Amino acid sequence: MTYQMTKEEAQAQRRWVLVDAREAVLGRLATTVADILRGKNKPTFAPHVDAGDFVVVVNARQVKLSGRKLEKKEYYRHTEYPGGIRVSTAEKLLETNPESLIRLAIKGMLPRNRLGRKLLTKLKVYPDSHHPHQAQQPEAIAVKA
Repeated sequence: MTYQMTKEEAQAQRRWVLVDAREAVLGRLATTVADILRGKNKPTFAPHVDAGDFVVVVNARQVKLSGRKLEKKEYYRHTEYPGGIRVSTAEKLLETNPESLIRLAIKGMLPRNRLGRKLLTKLKVYPDSHHPHQAQQPEAIAVKA
């Protein structure tokens, strides 16, 4: 018989992970964090259970993009008014709101359902090395280069 983790068991095993985004490539950082949020790094992974950990990403302002993505990559949003499309490049987003650049990259790698939205609430992104989660004693892990 196959073992299925329950929601209560997953919550009891939840921990906090600290990821430093300094000099990390955005895509590799996002895949690592998305796997931790989903719980794919655990042997008890089940696609329908929120078995992942909390992730704190620091130094979001110092993340790197490969190639010419800083100038070429565009992010779209709409104001919900007619003609209200707004376009910004990755370079401008990195200057003004680096947290949203990382959050959007990770959001694109999570499931597009209510579980994915719940997983995204366990992601905490900060532009500098200061964060208010010292009491949780996050375990630092490195992102593969």
